Amino acid sequence: MSRRRLAGTVACLMALALTLAGGAAAQSSTYVTPHWDQTPGDVTVAFGGKTYVNHGLVAVGWLPAATRDFNNETLGSFSSMALSGWKRNADGSYAGTLRTLPDRGPNNVGPFAGTTDYANRVHEHAIRLVPGKGLSIVPTGGFLLKDQTGAPFTGMDPASNLIERGGSRYPSPASGEGAGRISLDSEAIAWLPDGRFYVSDEYAAGIYLFDKTGKLTGVIETVPALKPMKKGVLDFGAEKAPTTGRRNNQGLEGLTISPDGTRLIAVLQSAAMQDQGSSAATRNNTRVLVYDISRTRLPKAPIGHYVLQLPTVRESGDGQGADITAAQSEALALSDTRLLVLARDGNGRGKGTANAPVYKSILLVDLADARNLVGAPYEQGVAPIARDGVLNPDIKPAAQAELVNILNPLQLAKFGVNLSVNPSTPTSLPEKIEAMALAPTLDGTGDVFLLVGSDNDFATAKGRVNGQDFDASLKGATGTGDNDNLVLVYRLSLPK
Repeated sequence: MSRRRLAGTVACLMALALTLAGGAAAQSSTYVTPHWDQTPGDVTVAFGGKTYVNHGLVAVGWLPAATRDFNNETLGSFSSMALSGWKRNADGSYAGTLRTLPDRGPNNVGPFAGTTDYANRVHEHAIRLVPGKGLSIVPTGGFLLKDQTGAPFTGMDPASNLIERGGSRYPSPASGEGAGRISLDSEAIAWLPDGRFYVSDEYAAGIYLFDKTGKLTGVIETVPALKPMKKGVLDFGAEKAPTTGRRNNQGLEGLTISPDGTRLIAVLQSAAMQDQGSSAATRNNTRVLVYDISRTRLPKAPIGHYVLQLPTVRESGDGQGADITAAQSEALALSDTRLLVLARDGNGRGKGTANAPVYKSILLVDLADARNLVGAPYEQGVAPIARDGVLNPDIKPAAQAELVNILNPLQLAKFGVNLSVNPSTPTSLPEKIEAMALAPTLDGTGDVFLLVGSDNDFATAKGRVNGQDFDASLKGATGTGDNDNLVLVYRLSLPK
């Protein structure tokens, strides 16, 4: 269905063909050698009866990892992003406001042996895009997220402790730093036209609704199948994997609102515990939840529940069998059934290993013909949708095709970015590519710019959080120094 260059074996090609067909027997595509693309220009993809064109990389922007935010703390990263106030200037440049979401703060870096009492927040930046030249990113402010009582959230792991407010249960540390506050590992953000916005969480795999000031007004709890349970008890802690439900540190990583404003779509980062086997390559069958927000902004249950099959990868790229899943890190809705989904490995600057990036791509995903699991035992209970990575034959997954292969050394090199890892350099591609936003080109073509951002995990030598200075810079043979934030800008032609 698409014109693409695949590295790997004949088995990879066969698996890809099955996946694009979207049939019940389809299984994840597999990449066991580096999936790098040498296409210098356009890539055309036919998908679902429509034509999409990736015109390639048109700009790159960097933000130093040592940057301080409005709270005089390390700005951190881009786990998610959203654009507003977008305009085209008379000179052909573009300007707008970029809002970015960091996650739960420094974690196992520098002096922090675990999570930190980091107050979750939203950052704001003024950006200027000159296609063909570059993207400038200038922080201009932001705000802290607050709960219903006006207290900030905390990034601290809640372990097994819960608090109840308004009939909903939230993760919260029982003692020590952050005690009594809601634990939040914020991973994705989606804005409503009236200024309210949703944030998805990794601890609870839930979705929080905030007013325009950043105060919590309600929550959409996840479906029973994704609630993390340990020995029959709800446990939001992320230090150990639960028995069933979302995997630890693999919650709702993608969140987006359909262009017509009626659908809220959330994507689990990888398979739930009951849906995977012992190998990380069996975490490929993840879930997509669709909520109707046209009548209420806090629906009780989804109207759609689908399976998305993520690619599997050989982390070392040595041609042997796949051993990890290319977990998804962000989603953008193109319609109420069609999405862009970012799937990637964990290789690159910041990983600390000599493994070169194998797979980092943006997929077209269509839910229209997939089986809806709403109300089924797969949703209301913990009946597994897959066994050892093989999807049950009664479940038809979402159709998919690759639109953007980020691992294109020719295009990256035009803007000074490389794929080196042994050692990496300050302009090597970061391991965690996690954020996306769309903006119109406003030039009469109907094209759009796709902004793709990285998460640097607060990796800087000049860090500061909660009044404490820290050094979390990269050290070792595979790269030293800060891991700066990167934004890649692509130009796309999307069908109307």
